[in-house]
Amino acid sequence: MTTATAPRDDLPPRLTRLTFHGPLSEARAAAMVRRLAGPRPGSVLDVGCGWGELMLRLLTAVPQARGVGVDVNAADLERGRRTARARGLAGRVEFAEESAVDTGRGPADVVLCLGASQALSDDLVPALRELRRLVADGGRVLLGEGFWQCAPTEAELAGMWPGASATDHHDLAALVGLTVAAGFRPEWIETANPDEWEEFESAYQADTEVWLAANPGHPVATETRERLDAHRAAWLTYRGVLGMAYLTLVPTA
Repeated sequence: MTTATAPRDDLPPRLTRLTFHGPLSEARAAAMVRRLAGPRPGSVLDVGCGWGELMLRLLTAVPQARGVGVDVNAADLERGRRTARARGLAGRVEFAEESAVDTGRGPADVVLCLGASQALSDDLVPALRELRRLVADGGRVLLGEGFWQCAPTEAELAGMWPGASATDHHDLAALVGLTVAAGFRPEWIETANPDEWEEFESAYQADTEVWLAANPGHPVATETRERLDAHRAAWLTYRGVLGMAYLTLVPTA
């Protein structure tokens, strides 16, 4: 006989300090929304959307637009639905819990893929081809993609994520070149600055760090401490080495 387990409300919080799930400032996000809203898109597709903050802001800026966010994380999707309801957008957006691989959700006038190309393919080249398939002619893709700001050393790679390799990312010039080869022209090229990275990485763990300081004897404290310490060590290793490019891409006819 099994006994149902009641939901736990004493566990560490998750990402409550984050507005965007990436190194993105309010000022940069506002500029992106203005740029993407200019052509008055009617449809927005957010690949690997998380809670879809940028998509929701774009829908607010373009009242006739409708949006779909696709992700496999149920908690993030529910956060997006709550936010949409609070902003009066629930009737114009869908948060779908499904894989983006071979998705039939496009083509859309704007496709957002912010730090989520792996949702389409583990290889960037076919992921870019998928983005070209998913965007309507005359539309825009906003791609957020990691790149090496400088070539990582073997010691740096050893301190990053498990199995980190110099082939995990390209430099910025090579990354932009791949987008052109996939059928795009880069309308806008920008990269996250150090302040955006520090805001993101600190906020990524801040709520849990505060919880851990107050709950050192909790049953999950050891596991939580190990996870936090490992992530912080990785960040402080790739700090200044790994960059984030935000590329606004126009599909070629």
